Amino acid sequence: MLLMVMAGVGLEVAARAASWSVASPDGQLKMTITLPQKEGPLFYQVEQGADGSRAEIIRESPLGLRLEKQDFASALQFVQAIPQRTVEEAYTMPHGKQRLCRNRGNELSLLFRNRAGLPLALVVRVFNHGLAFRYQLPTGLEGVQTLESEATGFALPLDAKLWCAPSDKATTYSPAYEVYYENEIAVGTPSPTGLGWSFPLLFRTADRRHWALITEANLEASFCGSRLSSTAESGLYRVALPQPAEGNARGSVQPSSTLPWELPWRVIMAGDSLAAIVESTLVDDVSAPNRLKETDWVRPGRVAWSWWSDNPSPTDGAKQLKFVDLAAEMGWEYVLVDANWTIMDHGNIHDVIRYAKTKGVGVLLWYNSGGPHNVVTEKPRDCLTYPELRKHEFALLHDWGVKGIKVDFFQSDKQDVIGLYQGIMRDAAEQKIMVNFHGCTLPRGWQRTYPHLMSMEGVRGEECYIFDPQYPERAPAQNTILPFTRNAVGPMDYTPVGFSDNRYPHQTSWAHELALSVLFETGWLHLTDKAEAYLSLPEAPKQFLKTVPVAWDETRFVDGYPGQFAVLARRKNDTWYVAGVNGENRPREIRVQPGSWLPAGRFDLTTIADGADPRSFHSTERAIDSTAGFAVSTLPRGGFVAVLKPTQ
Repeated sequence: MLLMVMAGVGLEVAARAASWSVASPDGQLKMTITLPQKEGPLFYQVEQGADGSRAEIIRESPLGLRLEKQDFASALQFVQAIPQRTVEEAYTMPHGKQRLCRNRGNELSLLFRNRAGLPLALVVRVFNHGLAFRYQLPTGLEGVQTLESEATGFALPLDAKLWCAPSDKATTYSPAYEVYYENEIAVGTPSPTGLGWSFPLLFRTADRRHWALITEANLEASFCGSRLSSTAESGLYRVALPQPAEGNARGSVQPSSTLPWELPWRVIMAGDSLAAIVESTLVDDVSAPNRLKETDWVRPGRVAWSWWSDNPSPTDGAKQLKFVDLAAEMGWEYVLVDANWTIMDHGNIHDVIRYAKTKGVGVLLWYNSGGPHNVVTEKPRDCLTYPELRKHEFALLHDWGVKGIKVDFFQSDKQDVIGLYQGIMRDAAEQKIMVNFHGCTLPRGWQRTYPHLMSMEGVRGEECYIFDPQYPERAPAQNTILPFTRNAVGPMDYTPVGFSDNRYPHQTSWAHELALSVLFETGWLHLTDKAEAYLSLPEAPKQFLKTVPVAWDETRFVDGYPGQFAVLARRKNDTWYVAGVNGENRPREIRVQPGSWLPAGRFDLTTIADGADPRSFHSTERAIDSTAGFAVSTLPRGGFVAVLKPTQ
């Protein structure tokens, strides 16, 4: 709408320096945009807190864009402010941390012109627990335009502490957002890879009174995925573009488009506790609404998966039938047949599909996304890159009765690969095929626009017990960081709940592993272990895995600190599921004190926690009052789950 309005705006230059402010509906968050002189660069800052005690969580930071032939960063003049308005939405999600999502904020739109007289729009939305801003290039330039760089920066408080993941170098299998998060580091710490810091970046102020997370949303095929600079002189992190070597060195680093051109939202979640981060739906709120005509075929669920426990197993039809039986026995909705199912022995994929249908289990199939952007040989590949072949493949899968696909090995945030993601989601929807991305980028709101996007990897998950000797030592603390960083911005296919030891034995307790099924949100919960590991469980954890939901009506932060421990509560209908993990190598007693999230009344409480040793469980059942709360003792690197059902 703004793009159309601005096409006809007269360019009347302001006579003096100016600033504009827009605050959240509750007045606790404010963004101020400043043009410090008649013709100059544009800046902004963000404050959080009540009047009289506001804290500056983003110091004066630059705004603007540089195209190859036009500068919209260094010499801007103010033209017009579109009157501030209230934006308010309510929408539902078939899976995610919140079923019914509501957002209400204040929007301010400003129009500037560059030295050549061409317009640049800045749109700002401020909500109670976060804000977002984006650029629009409405009109005035013919042909394809190319972005040279983005001037946007985030100047953090110099004494803040950060949790962020270094951007990875390009290899045969990366970048894929599978780098460990740095734990509570100082502002300005250089990225150890020298390639930047990936979104999202979490930070807290020195007084621990304010938390914020920076990311981006509503990334369309007209742009690339961004990151933050490797270094931050005076605490200023700048938006950076992909690396040339990404995607097998194919595709342009600089995004291009004809005008009008609308860029992604730059998003800052903020509040006085981690609840503002964990409970936020801001990435979805500012993303394009659902583009599907109907969503009754979009069905989240639990997935039996053979690859982690037996890598060659997807090429063995008899082994796949065993995992179909596991899914049927446990009441799980799906089975995933992973890489190289096209060269299956002891039967073929049609035998597996037919057998799964008799058991009431849906089949998901793995695909290689390549294409010229990767040289990974796992099959099937070269089916999804070109639209004609992709549409034909999805029509075949629909006819076979396949419910969804897992697409792997993208290795790039360049615009051409972002367009591939968009094409896969769009064409899969036409055939009612659900989608999961692996070896992939970060969620950027696509799960709202295309609700059949069930999950995305973009995390160093449990497959690394096969590949990384450091993983067992680092995983417990990482598991306490991810709910406040990576998983806060969208679904995360971590493939949890591995009780068995793989190549590198895990140091987490079994109760810690069980807790990850609730602590981590994903539309498809790929349960990573072999059939025997689940079928031989004691009754309480086995029953829990038979009934645990994966789509939530509500999510609440209970307690935690990234790098130490994490406790979340999630509701399905009238039942609450609480999960907690201890990331430290010492025992911890975790106190769950229900707040406003638990309605008044009596509840039947079932807890499944650490037993006498890390590879055992201790289960209890009792009735509690909603105001009483409860405590759970965890072993070093331990955990627990609890289920609260209203007493009948």
